[in-house]
Amino acid sequence: MKRPTQVDVARLAGVSRATVSYVVNDRADGRVTISEETRRRVLDAVAELDYTPDARAQALRSGDTKAVGLILPDIHNPHFWEVADGVEQEVSAAGYHILMSSIPPENKDAEDIFKDLSHRRIDGLIMVPSFIYQSEEAQKTLAYLVKRRVPIVGIMADHGERNFNIDRVVSDYRETTVDVMNHLLSMGHRRIGFVFGIAIPALGNDRLSGYQSSLQSAGLPIDSSLIVACGPDMEDSYQATKQLFALPSPPTAILAINDFLAIGVLRAIQDLGMNVPGDVSLVGYDDIPMAKYLVPRLSTASKDGEKMGRESAKLLLARLQNPDLPRQEIKLPTRLILRESTGLAPS
Repeated sequence: MKRPTQVDVARLAGVSRATVSYVVNDRADGRVTISEETRRRVLDAVAELDYTPDARAQALRSGDTKAVGLILPDIHNPHFWEVADGVEQEVSAAGYHILMSSIPPENKDAEDIFKDLSHRRIDGLIMVPSFIYQSEEAQKTLAYLVKRRVPIVGIMADHGERNFNIDRVVSDYRETTVDVMNHLLSMGHRRIGFVFGIAIPALGNDRLSGYQSSLQSAGLPIDSSLIVACGPDMEDSYQATKQLFALPSPPTAILAINDFLAIGVLRAIQDLGMNVPGDVSLVGYDDIPMAKYLVPRLSTASKDGEKMGRESAKLLLARLQNPDLPRQEIKLPTRLILRESTGLAPS
């Protein structure tokens, strides 16, 4: 069945197509006088024909698409599901929808994916810009978008001056990692492993630096064999854990760089015939929803992914309302959540 058009509405209402356009798009702006009776006839015709304005045509007329781009680094990690959920809740309430893309920082096509998204008709962009740090081409594309005054919000750890001249929601785990380490040290742990599964090591420095500084403050050596760099998948953390327990003096506690990888660590420990926390304590990061349903329940640090998404969306919506605002930055706190996966070091 043919979809009704503005011409069909105009014919039924007995008015011109231009009048229908003014009424439907509410764009008379005082320049055209439309009586209440005429307006009512048009709206009645719209209802009778079940006419829906074409979104693409509206966007071309108004310059607004009511679409927001969202770039996340890893759709497999539930932490980023929470970020997306927070963004979607806020922008949906404001009448926008999301165009989402995943750009892992190690993706060789990251530059092309970013450039393609930047050419789409979107009103603004929210992104976790991990892929930007090692790509000059992506940085040029971002600079081009900033020059065009496209509203952009970055969700990131605090990397000092590397703010790319965009609005930012900042949250890092430096201080909370010190809390994690102090807790483990107070429980008698002296050999603490670190499963460092991240594609760009600099993006995990907030956790690594907290780990290292805590060992130094406690007068303990930084043993490089206890820091296992690996990929970002569960299998990577599983194998990294086996590597740690192949050491002559294995760890009594392990930090996993995120909860997603902590699941692989937990499985490996169990497959090696040990248990958490009786033989090994385990701490993750991000407090993903399943963390409190694992056996044992996972001790973790939290950034509150949903809140990060909400705050980034609020910044973007504010920028859309007022493009001339000074650059905005929101710093969100992190916190340690102790559950069942940490305990006294085995004697």
